[in-house]
Amino acid sequence: MNAVKVKEGIYWVGAIDWNIRNFHGYSTERGTSYGAYLIVDEKITLIDTVKAPFAEEMLSRISDILPPEKIDIVISNHVEMDHSGALPAIRKRCPNASIYTSSPAGIKGLTAHYGDNGYLPVKSGDSVSIGKRTLTFVPTPMLHWPDNMVTYCPEEKILFSNDAFGQHYAAAEHFDDEADFPVLMEEAKKYYGNIIMCFGRQVQNAWKTLSGLDIDIIAPSHGLIWRSHIKDILEAYTLWSSNEPSTGAVIVYDSMWNSTEKIAKTICGAFADKNIPVRLYDLKTNHISNIVPDILTSKYIAVGSPTLNNQMMPSVAAFLCYLKGLSPKNREAFAFGSYGWSGQSIELAEKELEACGFHICMDRIRINYIPSEEQLHEIFENVQNIIS
Repeated sequence: MNAVKVKEGIYWVGAIDWNIRNFHGYSTERGTSYGAYLIVDEKITLIDTVKAPFAEEMLSRISDILPPEKIDIVISNHVEMDHSGALPAIRKRCPNASIYTSSPAGIKGLTAHYGDNGYLPVKSGDSVSIGKRTLTFVPTPMLHWPDNMVTYCPEEKILFSNDAFGQHYAAAEHFDDEADFPVLMEEAKKYYGNIIMCFGRQVQNAWKTLSGLDIDIIAPSHGLIWRSHIKDILEAYTLWSSNEPSTGAVIVYDSMWNSTEKIAKTICGAFADKNIPVRLYDLKTNHISNIVPDILTSKYIAVGSPTLNNQMMPSVAAFLCYLKGLSPKNREAFAFGSYGWSGQSIELAEKELEACGFHICMDRIRINYIPSEEQLHEIFENVQNIIS
């Protein structure tokens, strides 16, 4: 396993997880990678590790540069085990290495996971000299755990950004300018939407701290390293964290006998007729995490379900639960669906949309059994009337 040179004396020594397809409910069709970075200086420094099953892959890449036993310092930017899982393997090979992490959350988290190993606490503005280079620590709490921090090397103008700017994206390439850029941005948007969207305020607070840094390279903990499109990803994060959706529409539904589907397609047609970019998602064939990127930038959200045992369809309930956790807010929303004899699902969906922080912009659409052509025409007109 070869290390990848990022700059002179700085190497990516992480691991590629080609086959993972689910990451805590996030569908990872393109796999992922775990970013660990080795800095060769007077003090050999490792920034983060990898998920435990990939410890040997990381150690093999480190060995491509130098014996792992020579590591003097380990920086733990994040406790979560896809970042810290190989820490015991490193500790075993380098028992005298100093391990720096955020205080108090990083200390608490690493101790809970791996026992008390004399971790060294760092706080905002603290720095460590490793020779000709300096590493400065910037806490970024709740991006996306309380312990999160980033590490900045001013001499090299590199931001080791932890989860920020990441993508779940396995590739033989390692840099943004080596990949298909639209695909890379698609994965970055999906990553932001599913992992960081609910922490938009914290993202903006972090920007206030990081905006003064001179950055040539962003080295994240997942996916490709940014060196040619830094402006693009920074502008994208500024837009996404503002939580100011554009004019797009997303329609999400499940259907038993196609009646709710007919309503969904009519709603879709109403938006399209007004030249509103619209996406239609049947939950039987679309994973919930693949819907979130469109919700991130869309103004209108419509969710539909027939009634099953006095409840929403389980797929719709799961989607709304997932969405509520991401806390998108500031969208226009409404619920729709067909029913046989009770019809509670539509009101339940509407309540969950309200709980997401959305504004209910139209009366719920509630059709008994099969919608008639007249009812579908009325739905079409009512939807067009809410479009601004």
